[in-house]
Amino acid sequence: MTAMSAPLCPDFALPAHDGSEFQLSQQTQPVLLFFYPKDNTPGCSTENQEFAALYHEFVALGVVVCGVSRDSVKTHQNFAAKLALPFPLLSDRDEVLCQALEVMKQKQMYGKTVRGIERSTFLITPQGQIVQAWRGVKAAGHAQTVLTALQAHFAVG
Repeated sequence: MTAMSAPLCPDFALPAHDGSEFQLSQQTQPVLLFFYPKDNTPGCSTENQEFAALYHEFVALGVVVCGVSRDSVKTHQNFAAKLALPFPLLSDRDEVLCQALEVMKQKQMYGKTVRGIERSTFLITPQGQIVQAWRGVKAAGHAQTVLTALQAHFAVG
């Protein structure tokens, strides 16, 4: 996908677990947003731990990493502290960004249909262009898949 044809992510500002506000338009480096359903659940813990383990490799590529869910800032604070996460967790309580990037889906959970976040990841340029998207991914191994793709992307780009 060329930068000219890349879809745009609308500018957004969301509170982060560290008390700061993260605004896309203030970023000068590519941003990697990974959306996950809920803090303190097994799959989401695995995904966050794997992104944390590879965090310095993402930083070495010049990429800003952020996790996003609908959990509160307080829940994010506890989750980030528990897992010693080195990146911000953004709270999208009103689902503004979730709706914009179409990650809210009807899902089956324990035999019931529920509405929730479909585990998805986006690489976004500082200009807001979505240059790569991974949708409907599994938690385990996803961070490595994304890192491998970004290493190839930045080697070419």
